[in-house]
This record gives sequence, structure tokens and C-alpha cells, in this order.
Amino acid sequence: MRDGDFTERSHFVGGRFENLYLDRDRIPELAILLEQSLRLAGAILERPPEQLRFGFWLNIMAPGDATSTHTHDESDELLSGVYYVVAPPDSGDLLIQDETASMRIAPRAGTLLFFPPSLAHGVAANRSAATRISVGLNIGPGRA
Repeated sequence: MRDGDFTERSHFVGGRFENLYLDRDRIPELAILLEQSLRLAGAILERPPEQLRFGFWLNIMAPGDATSTHTHDESDELLSGVYYVVAPPDSGDLLIQDETASMRIAPRAGTLLFFPPSLAHGVAANRSAATRISVGLNIGPGRA
């Protein structure tokens, strides 16, 4: 991807933009992922997918990059998720924590994970020699 491919960027931390937004038409394969994600989210939330909407962004993490702990409950999100496109070994575990426990989940290419948007999470430093690419998702109620 080139710089001009992105329509928006946000969260400039540690010399990089953590979230890169682009038009879904730029990557036709993305449409399949987003449609499947919406169907799965609908099943989890027990709502028809037509009553849901999503936002998505790319996370491109070079060696040494990490993402600080945060949540996604700023708006009306019902479910958050991540899909790992490229995930070399040791490229940064998903770190999840709540009041009682914490968990590390190693990324695997082709894996889609959903979690509550209020669940605090971050990403450990990419200790591999390669770039990790994932798609972040927020799913909420559709607009009438």
C-alpha cells in the first residue's frame, strides 16, 4: 500500500499512525471479509446483519511497533474485532485485560477474533523481523 491509498489516518503514536482508513473498493478481497464479519457478528449479537453497520481500519505494525491499552466503547459499538492478514511468529500478541484477569493471544494469519468493545486491550511489541498487518473492526447498530 502506498501513502496515497489511505483516506484518513489517526492515532499518531511513536512515530506512526496506528489506524489507517481506506475505501473498501481499494482492496476487493476486503469486501468478502467485511460481509463475513457482519454475518458472524449478527449471529453473536442475535441481530440480522442488515441491522448492523461496521467501521474498519488497517493496522500495519513494523518490527518494534506496539499499541497501548485502549477500548472501543466511545460510541454505540456492540462488538469489536480483529482479522489477521499477515502475522509472522512473535509479531505482537493481543493483550486483553479486565478487572479480574489478563490474557495473551498470539496472532495467526486468517484468524478473526471478536470481543466486547469495553474490554481493555493492546498489542505487544512486534519482535519479529517482518511487518504484521491486521484489520480492526467495530460493529454497531445500523442507521435508519
